[in-house]
Amino acid sequence: MAVLNFALLKERKSPPDRRSVLSPIAMSRAQELFPRATFLVERSTIRVFPDVAYEKAEFEVKDDVSDADVLLGVKEVPIDALIPNKKYFFFSHTIKKQPYNRDLLRAVLDKNIELYDHEVITRKSGLRLIGFGRYAGLVGAYNGFRAYGKKHNSFDLPPAHTLTDVSALITQLKKIELPAIKICLSGSGKVAGGAQEILEAIGIKKVSISDYLNKSFDMRVYCKIGVLDYAKRTDGEKGSLSQFIKDPSAYETDFLRFAKVTQLFIAGHFYGDGAPYLFTREQAKSPDFKIEVIADISCDIDGPVASTLRASTIAEPFYGYDAQTEEEVAFDAPGAITVMAVDNLPCELPKDASEGFGEMFIDNVLPAFFNEDKDGILQRARMTKDGKLTPRFSYLQDYVDGKE
Repeated sequence: MAVLNFALLKERKSPPDRRSVLSPIAMSRAQELFPRATFLVERSTIRVFPDVAYEKAEFEVKDDVSDADVLLGVKEVPIDALIPNKKYFFFSHTIKKQPYNRDLLRAVLDKNIELYDHEVITRKSGLRLIGFGRYAGLVGAYNGFRAYGKKHNSFDLPPAHTLTDVSALITQLKKIELPAIKICLSGSGKVAGGAQEILEAIGIKKVSISDYLNKSFDMRVYCKIGVLDYAKRTDGEKGSLSQFIKDPSAYETDFLRFAKVTQLFIAGHFYGDGAPYLFTREQAKSPDFKIEVIADISCDIDGPVASTLRASTIAEPFYGYDAQTEEEVAFDAPGAITVMAVDNLPCELPKDASEGFGEMFIDNVLPAFFNEDKDGILQRARMTKDGKLTPRFSYLQDYVDGKE
């Protein structure tokens, strides 16, 4: 089999993203594991790992990587930077028919590019194999506490992006004095898992849902809730997860019982089309709605978490939601819910996030290039081939054609 040449792309999207698919150490590991692969690096001034670190690891760094076979990026590649007839890996943000990237997918097809989206690199079961979810959860939970301190003017945590790594976040959190609040964490995947790591690391006690809802505590506590905890069947029957996934329209929210006793809500759940909202704008008006701060890591705009009016930014991560007027206000306005809805949280820890991502990419994706894709990893993630959508992604044809 011929040698396959991989190139690490410079990230070109604005605001700048400092993450990388492979760190210098990860690239060295990949080279050892796959001797039929070669690796080169596109020169970059913003990547968290400097060019010289790759050069010291004996990889070529150059301005033109057009001779590579497979191009590895994180964020969308601008249309004018796409090289025809290549294989690309990046988050395309097109699989949900995002209108702002319709032209990007059209260009991918026009340029005969074989596109693999990181988001659809999965097991046969559909479980995602790689991603930055854990780091979104870690930073999102940290930012939730930072928002709480700012809202109550009780402590001031430094921005996550000014700290070096996860351990530095935890060190900062261990310095603060938190009152005996209740924290609700939603989700069951990598995002919620990352947030839970933070809660556990700083010694917040996990309690059962029953105790959380019915007991008072003289310490900080949290509970973790899944879909069948915050959604219930409309007919009163006992639900099941498989049933919910098959027909979420048979369910309604049961989240308000948590909202009555929660001060900080960390939203780490995945929201699927047709599922009930956790809470609506009308429900947030209730005097029983006690949530003061919402760290919405999932960040579905104007969706299941009614207070998320827009995505916030790393530079300005917090805003306020006035439940009575349904409008944005200052994050510390009297009576407002303080919202953290940064949609690119892993960018705040680019080194840790890149290192974790690279390990997953090497373990789960690179082998497929050299074992005839025996597990179907590449086949499932391939969105385009020979200038056409692959059958798995043919549902995007109307989106490409501008019919929806």
